[in-house]
Amino acid sequence: MKLRENEFVFSEIYTSPKTILSMKSSAIPLRYGVVLGVVLIVYFLILSLFELHSYVWFSLANGVFTGIGIFMATKDFKAKKKNFKYQKGFMVGLKTGFYATAIFTVFFAIYASNIDPTFTNELLNRYEVNYETGFGLVIFTVGLMGVVSTFILTLACMQLYKDSWNTHKPHELPKK
Repeated sequence: MKLRENEFVFSEIYTSPKTILSMKSSAIPLRYGVVLGVVLIVYFLILSLFELHSYVWFSLANGVFTGIGIFMATKDFKAKKKNFKYQKGFMVGLKTGFYATAIFTVFFAIYASNIDPTFTNELLNRYEVNYETGFGLVIFTVGLMGVVSTFILTLACMQLYKDSWNTHKPHELPKK
């Protein structure tokens, strides 16, 4: 079948070298993001087995898991790239955290609405807040906390990969 000059075959999208390269570069944050999302879900379910999932302070461990996941993703990305750039590593960290946040937020919404519908009220009543807080706001807060944590932890992790401006040279005496 002969194509006109302005037509293209849909399969060309998947076989072009540029697309394949971009798929490989996005595979690292996607892989680590999915694993990190699953780790966060498993941690939440373990807490729920012991009835500790409504204590917000246990979510601080989510930051530890997220930081480790972002660090490992950027480390893997740097190991696979010959010419590592700070901006590319930063984007890998952000994408990793955003994927994990999206996965965990969707799980949290399903858990709080279908698996344990009393969880949201239990969570809000624990802190005796008199605000009119609904289910949507709780889900939004979970997602926002994940995005903000991702941004801050990516900034922190990327400090390990930043080139130092502190070049130590021995003091030279002025020439006479």
